[in-house]
Amino acid sequence: MKGRMNTGLGEIVINPDVIALYAGSVAVECFGIVGMAAVNMKDGLVKTSEKRESEHTESIDNSISENKISLDFHVIVSYGVSISAVTDNLINNVKYKVEEFTGMEIEKINILVEGVRVID
Repeated sequence: MKGRMNTGLGEIVINPDVIALYAGSVAVECFGIVGMAAVNMKDGLVKTSEKRESEHTESIDNSISENKISLDFHVIVSYGVSISAVTDNLINNVKYKVEEFTGMEIEKINILVEGVRVID
């Protein structure tokens, strides 16, 4: 479902892929996130996309209902960092920036850690 907002001048419609692309670009900027993982639900395969914007939409599942956004992130974290600290930072940054960008409320953010990678 697309995000819809009525203004005094007309209607604004936001495609869910736009939200996923923006949320993904915010996510890869967060400390401790090495990349995103595109999950093929049919095969159960995980494909990594280290900071490539074109694949953020495959790494983030989102739904919009009553102008409230729910996001599921499939991420790869850096080895040796606190997953709790990384996910708290990710949630706070994404919530603030996506709400500011879209004008819609974030209802829920789920983070699925699909892998850990050692970075040089």
